[in-house]
Amino acid sequence: MIVVVIIAFLAVLSVPGLLRARKRTQATLILDNLRLIDGSKDQYAAEYGKVTGTPDPTSISIYLKRNIGLYNVFSSGNSNDPKFKDIVYSLNDFQTPPAVNGATATFSDVVDAAFWSPYSAN
Repeated sequence: MIVVVIIAFLAVLSVPGLLRARKRTQATLILDNLRLIDGSKDQYAAEYGKVTGTPDPTSISIYLKRNIGLYNVFSSGNSNDPKFKDIVYSLNDFQTPPAVNGATATFSDVVDAAFWSPYSAN
């Protein structure tokens, strides 16, 4: 009986930390996706001599690794990330870094607003 109580106590202590770590990892994944999108925009702009305008999602998908989640999102012409509810990547123009809508509020309990800089849209 004492062993069961000790195991239950340890579970109560560790589960919130594990959930917080999972959410923090998801936020880091979204930030890494933004960096990949930014690099893809830069490569597209350099290759096609673009200085102004906004790239089409399908045009930058050729600079992303095939058969990964981010490639599948942009090759379809859609900027909604199906893995994360309410997360929408905004490409913006070539002079402005990409942004993510909804992440600041969704992950506010595990990361602060400065975490998203310079990619925060809200």
